[in-house]
Amino acid sequence: MTSVSIIGGGVLGLTVAHELAARGFGVTVIAAQGHREAVSSVAAAIWFPHDVTPTPRVLASAEVTYRRLVALAGDPSTGVRLRHGTVVHRTPDPDLSWVPAVPGGAAPADAPPPGASGVRCLLPLVVTDAYLGWLHREVQSLGVRFESRTVARLDEVAGDAVVVAAGLGSAALLGGDDEVYPIRGQVVRLSNPGLTDWLLDDENPAGLTYVVPRDHDVVCGGTGDVGSWDETIDPDVEAGILARATELVPELAGQAVLSRAVGLRPARTSVRLEPVPGHGRTVIACYGHGGAGFTLSWGEAAEVVNLLS
Repeated sequence: MTSVSIIGGGVLGLTVAHELAARGFGVTVIAAQGHREAVSSVAAAIWFPHDVTPTPRVLASAEVTYRRLVALAGDPSTGVRLRHGTVVHRTPDPDLSWVPAVPGGAAPADAPPPGASGVRCLLPLVVTDAYLGWLHREVQSLGVRFESRTVARLDEVAGDAVVVAAGLGSAALLGGDDEVYPIRGQVVRLSNPGLTDWLLDDENPAGLTYVVPRDHDVVCGGTGDVGSWDETIDPDVEAGILARATELVPELAGQAVLSRAVGLRPARTSVRLEPVPGHGRTVIACYGHGGAGFTLSWGEAAEVVNLLS
């Protein structure tokens, strides 16, 4: 049995751990923070290739993940839900490269505000606390071990192979990577007045806007501050998010704020998923997924298995 250490305990690290352990590898996940503190927990976590370059390989990975999430949605305890919603278009030539990765496709639709267009489709979304908790329990049941510590160098990690899935911290472990950068995302979670349909408005001239209803709350966002490392909550930014969200979905007006958060999306000019030579053992880089960690997770995990098999 080959032993593999995975550096990173977010959705990608846990999903890679699941797929490797399910195929008989001995797996250890090493992370300074648990899944509840990872940036994955902040995400609205709707399937959509956001803040990631949509190469053919990335879109293939997204399609694999879509199908896996649909299967998981059959068990409510996983936290995966299937919901209809609308991607708003405000330009005459929107990016629809992601549509072929949706098995059911997308149909043209009217969208708020008046005069805007869009496409309507069925997408998986994830209730992050429930899903990450389920995934953590699943990998434990498969025998995955966990170590809670910070890793400064790869030689501090045991194993016949190492997977570096540490988000923004991955570059330093692999000797630097000038193509890595943060994208700051701020969200506010409101009480859900009974909404089920989601809304994505990347082209909103007032700022990135999305409304993602989950079981008991609605995740409203957001921001896409490229290069910002600021993790403090900005009340003025929150006011702007709420103004844009309620303009598109008036039912949100007056709903109680349940929580608020900021996360740094681990972006890169392109996703890096490849063997890294020069370490005396197999080292796999798996990072740079921007705002698409949940969207690509199962497909990326399958590719890591292929690289290590």
